[in-house]
Amino acid sequence: MTSHYESTTRVATRAPVRVAAATVGAVFLLVGILGFIPGVTTNYDTMQAAGHHSQAMLFGVFQVSVLHNIVHLLFGVAGLVMSRTVPAARTFLIGGGVIYGLLWLYGLIIDQAGPANFVPVNNADNWLHFILAVAMIALGVLLTRHTDRADRRMSS
Repeated sequence: MTSHYESTTRVATRAPVRVAAATVGAVFLLVGILGFIPGVTTNYDTMQAAGHHSQAMLFGVFQVSVLHNIVHLLFGVAGLVMSRTVPAARTFLIGGGVIYGLLWLYGLIIDQAGPANFVPVNNADNWLHFILAVAMIALGVLLTRHTDRADRRMSS
């Protein structure tokens, strides 16, 4: 017979929010690595450390720089580390979604040809950031709704 602790621990190890956070983290890690690979990143020889002068384009679409790629790598590591627990995975997805929402707004507000575009971002990046913001927040909220209700029932 399985104890309550064993069954809830096993369920938590397979919690959908943890899987989602790990998957999102792994994708960010992969994107960060791909940003440093010539061919996958076109105009690789023009890549700058930071700033809008970098003409390097991941998949020929998304403007990247060394800083941009490092941010993807760090975000990926954060997702993998934070996927270890349900609360941390939820925090990664919702918090990361908020960060990407702010980055989307930043990309809309700044002059893409000006010095404020230090990340750098282009229109393709902006819309991808919007989609990431919505998707990550939705995953963090929807995949923990059931967990939140169960926690409230147990504490009543």
